[in-house]
Amino acid sequence: MSWSDRRQFLSLLAALPLAACGFRPAYGPGGAAAGMLDSVSVEAPEDRNGFDLVERLEERLGRTKSPVYRLSYRIETGETGLGITPEDTTTRFNIDGSVAFVLRDAATGRELTAGKVATFTAYSATGTAVSTETARAAAYQRLMRLLADQIVTRLLATSTEWRDA
Repeated sequence: MSWSDRRQFLSLLAALPLAACGFRPAYGPGGAAAGMLDSVSVEAPEDRNGFDLVERLEERLGRTKSPVYRLSYRIETGETGLGITPEDTTTRFNIDGSVAFVLRDAATGRELTAGKVATFTAYSATGTAVSTETARAAAYQRLMRLLADQIVTRLLATSTEWRDA
């Protein structure tokens, strides 16, 4: 058996457990989230955090002019100083964030699913004022992208429960 034949055989062998468990791609034909792409309208952002969250949600879900679903959200964040020097200077900050979200049917306004996701990120405050503010802004952007990804994951995981409801 040649080396390329062995690789093909092993890749087919690796795919068998997935076929046996009924695995289907979420966005594939007949998949749980097949109708979700380009059908969710996300509430307009009101601030920078909202803009970053909506930008990532639209990257993942698409942007539509004729929505089937409407997604609204509420962002909460907070900062905590972590690293404190003997001179009482904070050198590291944690940013905790959470987003409560509701997905509604665009035609009827009926709530289909709701939830809350949460995570954290951090940034260093050891440089200049400009570098610290840049690190802070980047950390908030990272946080919003992480939260948006969690929302999409939650919608994908629960789509069979609310999609045909």
